[in-house]
Amino acid sequence: MAFNKLDDLYDSLQNVINDSQSDVTKFVGGNKSAGTRVRKAMQTIKSLAQEIRVEVQEQKNDDF
Repeated sequence: MAFNKLDDLYDSLQNVINDSQSDVTKFVGGNKSAGTRVRKAMQTIKSLAQEIRVEVQEQKNDDF
């Protein structure tokens, strides 16, 4: 059951990365508003990455 949470978190991380790709391209092309969306996505990625780290640590500790 615990592995489902990790799978869900990782899928969410991948979705945020994939969804922000178009905004990165727009920002590189000069769209400043897209930069704000990219920064927001990066903050979400940072939070999800931390949640994944915690979940991995918890599952690792539960096994021992």
